[in-house]
This record gives sequence, C-alpha cells and structure tokens, in this order.
Amino acid sequence: MVLLRNLAFYTAFYFVSPFYVLAALAVMPVNREAFRGVVRKWGKFHRWCVTRLLGIDVVIEGRLEAETVLYAVKHESFFEAIDCPVLFGYPAVFAKAELFRIPGWGRAALRYGLVPVAREQGAKTLRAMIRSSRQLATEGRELVLFPEGTRVPHGEIRPLGAGFAGIYKLIGLPVVPVAVNSGPTYHRWLKRPGTITYKFGEIVPPGLPRAEVEARVTKAINALNDPQ
Repeated sequence: MVLLRNLAFYTAFYFVSPFYVLAALAVMPVNREAFRGVVRKWGKFHRWCVTRLLGIDVVIEGRLEAETVLYAVKHESFFEAIDCPVLFGYPAVFAKAELFRIPGWGRAALRYGLVPVAREQGAKTLRAMIRSSRQLATEGRELVLFPEGTRVPHGEIRPLGAGFAGIYKLIGLPVVPVAVNSGPTYHRWLKRPGTITYKFGEIVPPGLPRAEVEARVTKAINALNDPQ
C-alpha cells in the first residue's frame, strides 16, 4: 500500500506541477493577484496530494501573528518548503540562490517575492537580502526563514546557520519559531502515512544578544523531536 501511495503521489504531483509553473509564468506579467493565486493553488494541490494520496494528516498548533514577524521554521524535508504558500498568507521565503537557477521556477520565485540567499558571497549579499526583506515586510508579507540552512534529520539538533543572527539583528523584527516533524513521514523518496505537526512557539522579541536568541529559537524549533 505504501508503494502504491507513493506511486500515486509522484505521478500526480510531478505531472501536474509543470502546468502550475506555466500558468504562473503566463499571468505573472499582467496580473499580480492571479499570479499569487496560482502559487497558492499549487501549494494547496501539494497539500491535497500529501493528505489524500499519501495519507498524511497535517496538524497546526498555535497561530500566525497579526503583526509582521520573522518566522524561523524547522527544516526536516521538502514538505514545509512547498507548503509555505498554504501555511502562510503571502510569505516571502529566504531560499538558496541555486534554486533560482531552475528554468521557469526561478523567475516565478523572484516575482513572487522569495529572497535569494547566496551564502558564499558574504556581506554584500546580506545587505541586499536585508533591503529586500525590509521592503517586503513593509508590504505586510510574512518573512519565513529556515535558520538551520539545510534539511536536518528528525531528532537531530544542529547549530543555526551563521546568517540567522545577522538577519535577526539587522531586520529588527520579532521572531516566531515554528517546529515541524515532517521527517518521519515525508522522506526524500519513500513517504509514509502519519501526521505532520506544525507547532508555533512563543514570540521572541528583537534586540536580544546572539547567544540568547539562538538558544531560544533552537529549543523551540526542536520542540517536536521524539524523546531520546
């Protein structure tokens, strides 16, 4: 049954997704709201494939903040990255620069408001990221960051990426940590039925020392780790 579920998921999601990309590219130059709607529908289609075809339930504990904040989201699988347009209203996500080189998708991602993170280019890139994210924040967008910088196996705790503290300091926004336990179900290849939970943590105010904010965010985003 697991193999059949995976076959159905991969066939449906990867066959249909290119049509969403083409639709997004078609409406992108002429209608911003329609473009945004296509992206959200793609996210909803993925969520439908996950829940209906893979048999994975999605549970949300806590809520989005009314004010503009920086969401620091645990990263265990591709699930939470693809799910952002569904979980949030109109998110501006910090994403690895190499993803923007994907034909079609990269162009659409820039237009949607994703923020490229080119970690090897240092201070110059960081300043560009800050300018872009501040502008997006003034537009009421939710800023979303995966502070570990890469996918981390479920149950494993790693130090946050070096860029997180700099972004936190320079943007000057509160941080909401979000724990996610997608790793045990949404594997890279063979996905399994189960439950994925998002847990929104307590808001972390701006202006804290680096060690304190990193400790608080690290603890909160790992709140759904299985007991060792």
